[in-house]
Amino acid sequence: MQLEVIHNGGALRHGSQEFRLKDLVGVDRLGPGGLRIRSASAVTGGRLRLVLADGATHHVALPAPRPDGPPDLVVRGAGQLLTMNGDGLGLVENGAVACRGREIVAVGPSAEVERDAPAGAATRVIDARGGLVTPGLIDPHTHPVFGRSDRHVEFDLKARGASYLEIHKAGGGILSTVRATRAATFDELAATCAENLSRLLRWGVTTIEGKSGYALETAGELRLLEVLRTTSATHPVDIEPTLLGAHALPPEHADDRDAYVERVAHEMVPRAAGQGLAKHCDAYCEDGAFTTDEVEAIFAAARANGLGLRLHAEQFTDQGGAGLAAQLGAASADHLEAISPAGIEAMARAGTVAVLLPGAALTCRCPWPPARELLDAGVPVALGTDLNPGSSMTSSLPLMMSLACAQMRMSCEEAWRAVTTVAARSLGLAWTHGRLAPGARADLVIFDVPDHRIVPYHYGDNHARVVVKDGRVVIGG
Repeated sequence: MQLEVIHNGGALRHGSQEFRLKDLVGVDRLGPGGLRIRSASAVTGGRLRLVLADGATHHVALPAPRPDGPPDLVVRGAGQLLTMNGDGLGLVENGAVACRGREIVAVGPSAEVERDAPAGAATRVIDARGGLVTPGLIDPHTHPVFGRSDRHVEFDLKARGASYLEIHKAGGGILSTVRATRAATFDELAATCAENLSRLLRWGVTTIEGKSGYALETAGELRLLEVLRTTSATHPVDIEPTLLGAHALPPEHADDRDAYVERVAHEMVPRAAGQGLAKHCDAYCEDGAFTTDEVEAIFAAARANGLGLRLHAEQFTDQGGAGLAAQLGAASADHLEAISPAGIEAMARAGTVAVLLPGAALTCRCPWPPARELLDAGVPVALGTDLNPGSSMTSSLPLMMSLACAQMRMSCEEAWRAVTTVAARSLGLAWTHGRLAPGARADLVIFDVPDHRIVPYHYGDNHARVVVKDGRVVIGG
């Protein structure tokens, strides 16, 4: 049996098949220092012997296709079940969900699920106790991998009146995290990333979009993407990786912008795409960051290399980024606090998803993103935490829902769609994530509340009791 450890120990290759570590060893059996495979060998009976980075040894079998039969997991007794199918919430009262392997096999009223997917002797049954059951939440905009720096000091400077752009132009902000990230080891970065994912998971987030962007040099950006790939293969939360080489202009290119843009477009992008490290390419279109012409050059290279497009746009000033994102067919334009009516119209025509980040607006004292205007114009709206060490150090997606409802005039239904089905659409995952339906990924959350409106209404508290990822209970139970 030929076995190859790949992705920096995050996965194993057997023939043409790849197996993530978290699919070989249950995440509940992985110690904090054991999130990478050191070696793998075949033993008798077709089983494998895995030695992990912390020295722990596990004997496992390669996962086989799950035959038809009783479900592995049934969640029943939901007071409200949000399937997110159709244009609304797809709300079912007294609902249930049955899962086999990593997929949902039945969902709907409890009586129908019991008839269509009856539990067997080995089926695990969880009583939702009249609570709320929803798809696993999706965070479509995060920066989870970075070196530890003193950005809390900058938080205090902003509290005393300094602006984000003032701090950035003085060499702080993103550049302070760049210095710490370049100095950190791979394992240090992976540990920080895993900590951030664990925080998100506790709030019910099961899939995220994760960006690089804190190295600003080719080898460093590729290393951050490798951290994301390894961590995604070992941690319960799945990461959709995005190259953000154009996050800021690095100090060594302060007098040669063209050379850096050229490097991002014709060095970082082809290598990230060619090595399968990124699915998307992002850029920061803003005063003090990158111009629309520079972004267009980078995005032309990204499209030529098969990467999807996402754009930081109109966070502080209107640079025309939203219109550019729409024109180039980007999946999303994110932030949008300073978007113009023309930008909204362009996004509506193109169907570009607006990923709004109220945590960043709150911390940076920006105007609230114009969610109501975007929605009324027909722009699909998603919500993200923008988890990052500078402008939005939060992992609470439900808190973003609260801010969206209380400050941005979104309804509770719109907020729920923004963290499930619309967020999935922005990542190209609309058929498999963000909804509860047969064939969809078995990611779901049980909230200890009887009504979906309580989650955004009761802001700041965590009501997630059980989190299921890929058909496995990873929180609570």
